[in-house]
Amino acid sequence: MTKNPLLQDFNTPPFTVIKEEHYKTAIEEAIAIAKKEINQIVENSETPSFQNTTVALDSTGEKLDRITSIFFNLNSAETNEEIQKIAKEISPWLSEFKNDMILNADLFKRVKAVYDQKESLTLTPEEDMLLEKQYKGFSRNGANLDDDKKSELRKLDAELSKLSLQFGENVLADTNAFELVLTNEDDLKGLPEGAKEAAKLLAQQKEKEGWLITLDYPSYIPFMTYAENRELRKQLSIAMGKKGFQSNDNNNEEVVLNIVNLRHQRAQLLGYDSHAHFVLEDRMAEAPEKVLSFLNDLLEKAKPAAEREFKNLENYAKKLDNIDQLEKWDGAYYSEKLKKELFDLDQELLKPYFKLENVINGVFEIANRLFNLSFEEIDSIDKYHEDVKTYNVTDANGNFVSHFYADFHPRAGKRNGAWMTSYKSQQIKNKVNDRPQVSIVCNFTKPTETKPSLLTFNEVTTLFHEFGHALHGMLANTTYKSLSGTSVSWDFVELPSQVLENWCYEKEALELFAKHYETGETIPMEYVQKIKESATFHEGMQTLRQLSFGLLDMSWHSGKPAEGTTVKDFELKAFSNTKLYPDVAENCMSTAFSHIFQGGYSAGYYSYKWAEVLDADAFEYFKEEGIFNKEIASKFQDHVLSKGGTEKPMELYKRFRGQEPKPEALLRRAGLLK
Repeated sequence: MTKNPLLQDFNTPPFTVIKEEHYKTAIEEAIAIAKKEINQIVENSETPSFQNTTVALDSTGEKLDRITSIFFNLNSAETNEEIQKIAKEISPWLSEFKNDMILNADLFKRVKAVYDQKESLTLTPEEDMLLEKQYKGFSRNGANLDDDKKSELRKLDAELSKLSLQFGENVLADTNAFELVLTNEDDLKGLPEGAKEAAKLLAQQKEKEGWLITLDYPSYIPFMTYAENRELRKQLSIAMGKKGFQSNDNNNEEVVLNIVNLRHQRAQLLGYDSHAHFVLEDRMAEAPEKVLSFLNDLLEKAKPAAEREFKNLENYAKKLDNIDQLEKWDGAYYSEKLKKELFDLDQELLKPYFKLENVINGVFEIANRLFNLSFEEIDSIDKYHEDVKTYNVTDANGNFVSHFYADFHPRAGKRNGAWMTSYKSQQIKNKVNDRPQVSIVCNFTKPTETKPSLLTFNEVTTLFHEFGHALHGMLANTTYKSLSGTSVSWDFVELPSQVLENWCYEKEALELFAKHYETGETIPMEYVQKIKESATFHEGMQTLRQLSFGLLDMSWHSGKPAEGTTVKDFELKAFSNTKLYPDVAENCMSTAFSHIFQGGYSAGYYSYKWAEVLDADAFEYFKEEGIFNKEIASKFQDHVLSKGGTEKPMELYKRFRGQEPKPEALLRRAGLLK
């Protein structure tokens, strides 16, 4: 035991000495330690109190949290077959441990005893929230069930845990299995030089002739946007759309139906009408009816604009290339051409101004101007891959704020997309403010022999988005770890990330970092103007697309799908109101909709749009007073970023803004308000 690095006391994760064989032993031991900590609470002969029960329970399982955060972060960012195998073995253990705790009648009795005397205790808002959240954590997860139903709940949770892992592995396997190898340079016509070079490099790395295009976004997106060969775009688009929907071992159709049905059974067992009713009780939105009303209201406002935009795009493709029917594989290609024509704005013209290192320095400078943070790159802490960058973050007085990890480039063992995560949450423990360890993971084009990593404007906003989440984690300043940083309602968690994206469109911010990688020239102001003007380009279609995902999610989770339905038929029905492009028979979105079947967004995908309402309203406040206004930034830090989940989100928002958010700000920004 003593030789297992995961079981030693460590501050930052000891990545370089961790081996695959350490995980299972460490997790088994950490579960045993956590159980012992829980038993101490249960066996305490003193009357249950806030201190000896509520606070004590919040402090349990710290070692387990640290070890599993390392393991599951690596399972997303640096996985292999062995890690995936371990994930399958340990996930049921963790489900069982969680259920052991939540269904522990004696533990719940103590928690309930404290909760029942809540009114007579003089608690701070944060203490009140901790007690409320803890009690609900038990009651919403079966603590009030009888023994037979508790046993049924355990089975459902263990099965759901396995299915969710299976879903993600199938998507990753289909992603990695597809390769489009091109040996004729004519097939790359239209592709920017940087994308061609990256495809050449990818082929060399895989010891193949010619150029290699994959389903990883830095490879897929440029090809779909610029490649003139329509047949190849079609081939690539269909491959992307049929992940988890093929006649192979990675098919996710049954997995989806099983997940949905088990979630429905679980919700009903707990006394809720549906999984959505269960999830939303604990969110800002509160109920499925409110979410559907919100989504359909936006749909009503966005759909006419989306249909106009689609018709224009169809006419444009017809005029340009005599395309009779605009298909999904044509959208990005003709949109980019039309955008360039309308705004004379070519993404490739912008890329030289967005060298990755400059963008990183830019987001650091913006964090400094708003929140007085400084970032120093260090090599004194372990990293799990040579691509990872590590930083010390300090405040205006030089006090340590956080460790920050950043992992920017795709590789075989890393899932697609971008996300923020943490290796340790902030908390105040034994009167010491224990600072967090925060990480962002992205998939940006790697540098080549002749070019540094140059980002598209979309990738710039992605970096800002994830960094906004990171700030939420870094600037956390709460007493209890379970309320710290991003531990907030899912429909509030996107506010800090989405609000930061707004700085990417502002001249004052762009001048700080958008410099040509060869000449050092600042991005021309006419480009900045065009970025702003083009920001609402096809906003109706984009809004419709987001709403379609939110409505699909709510369709899956606000009731039980009828017996005998196929995933494809169910999806077509859910998309009927938001459909613009013809359906592609070989494709299905649900079988690769990782947000809701692997991530934590089930019955919660609407929260991206919900948070857009918040972020548009919040940024209007900054715009009124100046985008680097310290007073507004301090209010945002004091009432949103530092507070985590210590109070109800709407209360925190109103304290920052002085009012509830108004959807008009979003509609104004999107150009959808007449």
